[in-house]
Amino acid sequence: MSESFTGPAVDIRDLVVRRGRRVVLHGLDLRVRTGSITGLLGPSGCGKTTLMRAIVGTQIVESGTVTVLGEPAGSVALRRRVGYVTQSPSVYPDLTVRENIRYFAALYGRPASAVAEAVETVGLGDYGDDRTGELSNGQRGRVSLACALVAEPDLLVLDEPTVGLDPVLRADLWGRFAELAAAGTTLLVSSHVMDEAEHCHELLLMRDGDLLDVLTPTALLTRTGESSLEHAFLTLIREREGAQP
Repeated sequence: MSESFTGPAVDIRDLVVRRGRRVVLHGLDLRVRTGSITGLLGPSGCGKTTLMRAIVGTQIVESGTVTVLGEPAGSVALRRRVGYVTQSPSVYPDLTVRENIRYFAALYGRPASAVAEAVETVGLGDYGDDRTGELSNGQRGRVSLACALVAEPDLLVLDEPTVGLDPVLRADLWGRFAELAAAGTTLLVSSHVMDEAEHCHELLLMRDGDLLDVLTPTALLTRTGESSLEHAFLTLIREREGAQP
């Protein structure tokens, strides 16, 4: 953590994003607690990636405010404090795994030991000297994640980081995410896999550009009376749709 911050890591007020004639995000209001793992959950196409892009400052918004670590989203002051891992790997294919991670470590003034730790965290210890362009899509995604982890940002925004990973590596990564949160890093992790919600401190549940609710996994189960988070989310959707005129 480069700087201490006591307010919400993300503070969004009345956020509206439009593409052409279609409103993608409908006046969202939400806050992400500092030092927590917040899950952004919902089906594909519900607006999760658009919301994340607004938080990291790469999305044009029609109205509303997005404040990140006390600064307007996309501010120069946030460049070294916010890490973003997209669904499509953002790496240099002509560099090896270690060279990619070493490059980002150098940008953030991190030591060589951090590079080795990041490589092992994403399970690529046996591929460190392989050219990234020769790896599978899933492996390249892990390289991209390692490049973000090595910087140790204050806020880490992860767009479906576990897609295509085997169960053991998924469990290892969530364990690493928990360690980061315990050390003060804020993580916002999107997923359409509801069983990953149990690893989060709080859930942002989205559907069709709307924020259905903000609550803990336990609260979601209690409110719906369901035994699984997937069924609980479906029940919540049906309740909301049934309440609409």
